[in-house]
Amino acid sequence: MTQNCDENMQQPNACAACEADCAARQAANGQVNIVEKGRMEGPDAESTTHGAVRAVCVSKRKGTRKTVVDGPVTIEAHHGVAEDAHAGEWHRQVSLLAWESIAKAQARGLDVKEGDFAENITTEGINLMALPLGTQIKIGDDVLLELSQQGKVCHQKCAIYYLAGDCIFPREGIFFVALTTGQVKAGDSIDVVKLGDGTCEYTPQEALDELANTPR
Repeated sequence: MTQNCDENMQQPNACAACEADCAARQAANGQVNIVEKGRMEGPDAESTTHGAVRAVCVSKRKGTRKTVVDGPVTIEAHHGVAEDAHAGEWHRQVSLLAWESIAKAQARGLDVKEGDFAENITTEGINLMALPLGTQIKIGDDVLLELSQQGKVCHQKCAIYYLAGDCIFPREGIFFVALTTGQVKAGDSIDVVKLGDGTCEYTPQEALDELANTPR
């Protein structure tokens, strides 16, 4: 009888051929492995651990589209994007939305682009909705963010809804708190450095309750 992969690898003389066989079996089964640097490898590795900044956007007022900024913007620790209307001492300091979500809205006929759903950072290549609360991501060299809320509740339809014809942010937007100060610009890398456990110390319970009890 052939020994299974784990049993073979426990033998002191496990050979390279056996290691290769184990790797092949894991790949065939779609298993995900944590490698030395803590990044996940597997079928969805690029979509769950790594992406890039497509655009950075700001606005002076809430409830309006944001404007794409040429060049870097400063994200301030425990405050958010400098000079942006949504920055402040709360748990929704920096907002992210995937370009893939905007592209789906375009495919439905909506005339929208980066910033039109009021996100601070338009991302590309990373599945934001798959990340649990408490997940920490690093953007560029210096900025560390922690995921604090998935989606939001719109109490009334804002200007974005009427201008765009729909607002996908309540369903697909993600909020973060800023843990460090630094600059972010288009083209910066986005890497998951710590996978959360589904909780975030910065998120008030009433915000979670509202999300759980309100259709979006």
